[in-house]
Amino acid sequence: MAAPETTQPPVVDKTEEAPPTQAPQTTRERPRVPASRRLTKRGRLWLFLGIAVLLLVGGFFLWRYFGSYESTDDAQVDVHLSPVSARISGYVIAVNVGDNQYVEKGYVLVEIDPRDYQVAVDKAKADLASAEAAARSLNINVPITSVNTLSQLSFSGSGVEDAVAGLGAAEKQLSAAQDQVTEAEATDVKVQDDLVRYKQLVEKQDVSAQIYDQALAAARASTATVAATHANEAAAGQAVQQARSRVAEAEANLRAAQTRPQQIATTQARALSALADVQEKQAAMAQAELNLGYTKILAPVTGEVTKTVVVGLNVQPGQQMLTVVPLQDVWITANFKETQMKYMRPGQAVRIHVDSSGRDYKGHVNSIAGATGPLFSVLPPENATGNYVKIVQRIPVKIVLDPGENRDLQLRPGMSVEPTVYLR
Repeated sequence: MAAPETTQPPVVDKTEEAPPTQAPQTTRERPRVPASRRLTKRGRLWLFLGIAVLLLVGGFFLWRYFGSYESTDDAQVDVHLSPVSARISGYVIAVNVGDNQYVEKGYVLVEIDPRDYQVAVDKAKADLASAEAAARSLNINVPITSVNTLSQLSFSGSGVEDAVAGLGAAEKQLSAAQDQVTEAEATDVKVQDDLVRYKQLVEKQDVSAQIYDQALAAARASTATVAATHANEAAAGQAVQQARSRVAEAEANLRAAQTRPQQIATTQARALSALADVQEKQAAMAQAELNLGYTKILAPVTGEVTKTVVVGLNVQPGQQMLTVVPLQDVWITANFKETQMKYMRPGQAVRIHVDSSGRDYKGHVNSIAGATGPLFSVLPPENATGNYVKIVQRIPVKIVLDPGENRDLQLRPGMSVEPTVYLR
């Protein structure tokens, strides 16, 4: 059998397996990047452009965001405080509220002793009743006086006419009596002459004694007639004098009656004066009743009370005793810089952050003040000087809460807040 052949391992040339020795490199070579990860010059340009666009868009939105609102920390909760003062003087007998008590409008806060004012009311009522009685009596007299005056005036006029007519009739009767006297005297002269002649004839016995006796009787009758006519004349003269007196009396009555309208005016003036006195007494009674009502001091608004009055205090008119804080009517006064007011307008939405509680409230801009804050100070700044330094001013902005935001009345006047006004 042939012996098995032994395989000899190939002889390795160690000189070939040893890596060739290289000279040491003086500079570090950049690691080679695979071709798939390498960017071309064009790709790098697009990348830079994309980053620039993103930065521009981001910057624009950031500018829009930061420019869409204005905020300030110079702001506080504000309210109109309602001071309660006495309208009359008096002694305080009751204080019906405690410190920081919440009261409704119309609640009786303080009571002043009402007895003096009740007496004043009673006196005013009595004075008014007396004045009304006097006015009623004068008002009744006015129509009565008017009617009497008209009647008296008419009657006096008629009396004058009657007196004048009576005077005329009396003068006519006097004239007639004078004519009768003249006639009787003429007749008496004739009869007396006849008697003388008949006497001579009787003495001569030319006529009978009977005829003489008739002539004598006629003469005596004529003498009596003359005397009677003289008496009638005298009586007529007296009647004329009486008629003239009646005329004068009637004229005097007429003149007196003609003054009655002035008397009516005087009576009416007294009646008007009485009515004015009634009105004065009514005003006095109304004032007394008002003063009596002022003894109960009521809350002018709904809110929380801060008091400085105690029982036993003597108060004077105008003396402040309490202050009512209407917590439901608070608002925010924010003092924004004038550089922040460019786009601020009434009606813009506001978020109010309260420092004390960390709570946020919603509201809106109600109005913007008509001047900067320093102008409302006691000593406003005077910029017309040589050392003027420009200072950014602040303008008060009134911000009101939306309905229902302060339902729990946690906002108190004077609290610091940070409002943010959304301009867009």
